[in-house]
Amino acid sequence: MKIATWNVNSVRTRLEQVINWLTENPVDVLCLQETKVVDKDFPSIAFEKLGYYPYISGQKSYNGVALISRLPLVDVSVGFGAILPDLASEWDAQKRVITGVFEGVRIVNLYVPNGSSIGSEKYEYKLGWLKILKKYLQILLLSNSAISMCGDFNIALEDIDINDKVKIDNHIMASELERQALRDILSLGFADAFRKFNSEGENYSWWDYRTAAFKRNLGWRIDHHYLTPILYERAQSCIIDVAPRKLVQPSDHTPVIVEF
Repeated sequence: MKIATWNVNSVRTRLEQVINWLTENPVDVLCLQETKVVDKDFPSIAFEKLGYYPYISGQKSYNGVALISRLPLVDVSVGFGAILPDLASEWDAQKRVITGVFEGVRIVNLYVPNGSSIGSEKYEYKLGWLKILKKYLQILLLSNSAISMCGDFNIALEDIDINDKVKIDNHIMASELERQALRDILSLGFADAFRKFNSEGENYSWWDYRTAAFKRNLGWRIDHHYLTPILYERAQSCIIDVAPRKLVQPSDHTPVIVEF
């Protein structure tokens, strides 16, 4: 089974790039973030023509997540509210969570809030959101031990995940509180698929559009696949495909693919 995660930074703007990539890389499930489109305007037909089944949760101009699956998914739900109904109104206005089951594997696709700047209201929202995510996953784990959690986490967990020329002091996505919040989530039993196969630095999935960051490789690894033990043991590879970032008008992120 191959699962890819990709923050496409507007699925309609990058549609040709995404369809071309999926044609050349026919993964079983493509998890998209920042689709930036309401559900009725999502380009489902383009994916259906390739034989895929789209499952979507979007909003205008911001956020949005989707699962593009080679087979119909089971038990699909969107938002925290499907599992934690008391929190639906507070945490699901922003479309950031979608999940479904593919051949017994629970796939959780996330677009974690950026947080804007340390100490801001958006930063506090991000930390609160991550606490809710832990509660959400605890419940999912009660019914399925095979969970593949992926997406744009907007957190580089270790300094090795950031180019050492980038100044990270007081930098969003690298603060200790964000990292600890993610570690608390991983303590449920999740492990980093990429680090199973690659312990080297200078492997990144996001490069700022500014300051020629991609050309200079001033990148961050903030797009992750985290697996529960049963899947981590089965994992055969996890790679970052930088090719789409080299295209004209690309997303600032690039796909990350896990196989197990």
